[in-house]
Amino acid sequence: MTDRRTPLARARGLGSAKDGLHHWWIQRLTAIALIPLVVWFAISLVMLSGADYPVVRAWIGSPLVMVLLILTVGVGLHHGQLGLQVVWEDYTEGALRVVLIVLTKFLAALFGLGAIVAVLRIGLGG
Repeated sequence: MTDRRTPLARARGLGSAKDGLHHWWIQRLTAIALIPLVVWFAISLVMLSGADYPVVRAWIGSPLVMVLLILTVGVGLHHGQLGLQVVWEDYTEGALRVVLIVLTKFLAALFGLGAIVAVLRIGLGG
């Protein structure tokens, strides 16, 4: 039997998963959040250039600095993961796409956890 539906009727329900706008907004918000965080981090690195280990360790030990470092790494990794997800969705197909997206999310979480542990260990003197 011939399908007499219009092309639009055939395409309904086959389009996006209705998550694209949310993904787009989160990527833009993380980009905006990274601007002051990266500027703060870059200025801090310049100010700490030439400092010895105890000075840097004391700087990281400040509660505000620990929070800002963890935030910078977390937001940066999330932003990167969102960007790579778009690349995988646009340029890969099938099972490879799913594997790459899951792997990217897993690695971002793993690196984020590692960074949090490192900042806390250094900052708390462990």
